[in-house]
Amino acid sequence: MNQVFIYDAIRSARTRAKPDGGLAGLTPTQLMAALYQHIQTRNDLDPNLVQEVALGCVTQAGEQAANIAKTSLMDAGWPQSIPGITVHRFCSSGLDAVNLAAMKIWSNQALVTLGGGIEMMSRVPMLSDKATAFTDREFAAKTHFLLMGSGADFIATRHEFSREALDEVAFKSQQNAAAAQAHGRFSSIVPIFDLANNRWIEQDECIRAGTTRESLAAMPPAFEALGHAGADAIQSKAYPQFPTIMHGHTAGNSPAMCDGAALVLLGTEHLADTVNQKPKARIIDTLSICDEPLEVVSGCVKAVATLMQKHGLTSADVDLFEIHEAFAGTSLRAQNELEIDDDKFNVNGGCIALGHPMGATGAMLLGTLLDELILRNQRTGIVATSGAAGTGTAMLIEVCV
Repeated sequence: MNQVFIYDAIRSARTRAKPDGGLAGLTPTQLMAALYQHIQTRNDLDPNLVQEVALGCVTQAGEQAANIAKTSLMDAGWPQSIPGITVHRFCSSGLDAVNLAAMKIWSNQALVTLGGGIEMMSRVPMLSDKATAFTDREFAAKTHFLLMGSGADFIATRHEFSREALDEVAFKSQQNAAAAQAHGRFSSIVPIFDLANNRWIEQDECIRAGTTRESLAAMPPAFEALGHAGADAIQSKAYPQFPTIMHGHTAGNSPAMCDGAALVLLGTEHLADTVNQKPKARIIDTLSICDEPLEVVSGCVKAVATLMQKHGLTSADVDLFEIHEAFAGTSLRAQNELEIDDDKFNVNGGCIALGHPMGATGAMLLGTLLDELILRNQRTGIVATSGAAGTGTAMLIEVCV
């Protein structure tokens, strides 16, 4: 079986999911075309060598419909011979797309692939695909398929996380992200030109450096009405020991919606001879799993625990963890159950501060992890994401020395 190496990992800035957001003037295919150009130029890569492109995308509607992995390649003018596949595993899609690209190499179906993701939430809003699973109450009751905020509140209830503890996660995320931005630690960001407004976009926009504990405490619950509309009853029926659900998640301790895209260049060791550079890291293993669907967004915890158990690792054996900050409750559960110290856990902030472009987030987290491992001269890292319905994906990487 081939070994799979990461040669490059790039992303756009994460920008506000609003009409005046930095990337909102670009179509999804235009944003991807800019990333294809960067990955080609930075690595002196001949596009004809690429044998698969896999992109994560959650809301596959409108401009993001019709297999954006392939249509973006066509719009970018890359060779027609390159196949593209669009992956949807909810908010784990970006990391799963990289996993799929890696599996092509592991199975000897390809030697060079690209994985990544795209989500333009300013142009294609969340839930605009009008999926029955998210809108049909009878379906939700039958399958325990709930919206993400309800799951986050149930995590906090079930694991007895206080509102103050949830807000503290958000405060740390904002502080860490602001410090990382100020010190230029997000080196995987590439500049994107916004032709509509004649400007370069190269800074994350969602970070709120002025956030205080007091400002977080003043925010009202965001998902209380959703719970009262039926989600609370479904959760309490399944777990009668929790007759009341604590609604502790707010706009301040939940992930920010945003626009963004990412690409990861993968290849065998022989790609180094063509691009004239050494690989940055090796993918050791990946896996996907499902946890309790009523918690919705806790799958990353079970994925990491399973991956570490498989390889006989404890948190002491891993230098850094980059775990999807899918609401504050998810982060608290991950850090507590996996026994991860603060100096190893999401050290540059998470999606609460940086933003969560759903289909791209997993690939972005991988790039952030790789950046920081290299900056710290460390070796081993785990990246993990959560999606709806309890899904979770994790990847173990090792920096090349």
